[in-house]
Amino acid sequence: MINCIIIDDEPLALELIREYVLRFPKLQLVQTFDDGFSGVEFLKKSKIDLVFIDINMPDLNGIDLIRSLTNKPLIIFTTAHKKFAIDGCELEAVDYLLKPISYDRFEKAIQKVIEYSA
Repeated sequence: MINCIIIDDEPLALELIREYVLRFPKLQLVQTFDDGFSGVEFLKKSKIDLVFIDINMPDLNGIDLIRSLTNKPLIIFTTAHKKFAIDGCELEAVDYLLKPISYDRFEKAIQKVIEYSA
């Protein structure tokens, strides 16, 4: 079982990703967060295998949040902005999904996660 969380300030995106995650029996959705500060506090206290995270969020963006972590889980960035792709690579993200996220593209990202976790 791969424990995961979602961090995204956009309610529709958060709900879509949640619905997609629930279709995969190997994924266990532990929590969702609509802001980076709540998500980072949770990550500092909890063992999470995978984080779906938006980049462009107010106050604490996804790139800075991931950089602040000592023990980094697997990361899938979910964003509407292509311009952060290089940052995602530098942070060794498993994947980088551009919004709006199709189910087929999401499924490919999850297959990568499953391969990394095997």
